[in-house]
Amino acid sequence: MSKNNGINRETAMEGEIQIGPTSLGMVRLYVRGENFDLPMDFTPDEAREIAEEIVSAAEEAQGMAGKGKNKGGKPPRR
Repeated sequence: MSKNNGINRETAMEGEIQIGPTSLGMVRLYVRGENFDLPMDFTPDEAREIAEEIVSAAEEAQGMAGKGKNKGGKPPRR
């Protein structure tokens, strides 16, 4: 995969994310943008795994920023 695809591709798209429990005992990540709404439901165990991946990625990104590899993109909006 090229560096211009996927996770490393810069974009001007903006959106917001909401995270919370559903009445059915799931964890919902709800992503909303100008032209889309994307609800994603996960079991509590899946949500914990995702949370661990986010923390790991944040730690790695912080290390990259310290080495001058972060190109200073805008932080995501919440």
